[in-house]
Amino acid sequence: MTKFLTEAEAIELVKAGKIGRLGCVDQEGPYVVPINYLLDDGEIYSHALPGKKINAMRAEPRVCLQVDHIQDDLHWSSAIVFGRFEEIRSPQRRRVVISKLLTGFPKMTPVETMIVQDAAAPDSIVFKIVVDRVTGVQEG
Repeated sequence: MTKFLTEAEAIELVKAGKIGRLGCVDQEGPYVVPINYLLDDGEIYSHALPGKKINAMRAEPRVCLQVDHIQDDLHWSSAIVFGRFEEIRSPQRRRVVISKLLTGFPKMTPVETMIVQDAAAPDSIVFKIVVDRVTGVQEG
């Protein structure tokens, strides 16, 4: 049986996750990619190197992040965060966010490790999604 989650339940689902699908829009249309993230103090934080998703979010900052937990075909839950992309440009704030990301993801890939080693590097992008609303649904 399908049930709509309360906002609090949907936020808990997002908070418990580590990988979500970021939805944004580029010149060609919708673009969805998996990202590592953390929810901290009501905002979503992540990082990336320059590329299609960053260009898309800079051009159109309205984004969403979809997170799910799947036990099996009949038992799953899903939440979507709707919000606005903002780059974190302050070197001090970037270091704080990167440190939190590293704590949550101790086995980052070599590219991610490069970003962590120099949070002030101009080619690393640290960003947040300022949350406007969260919705969710559950089956089973």
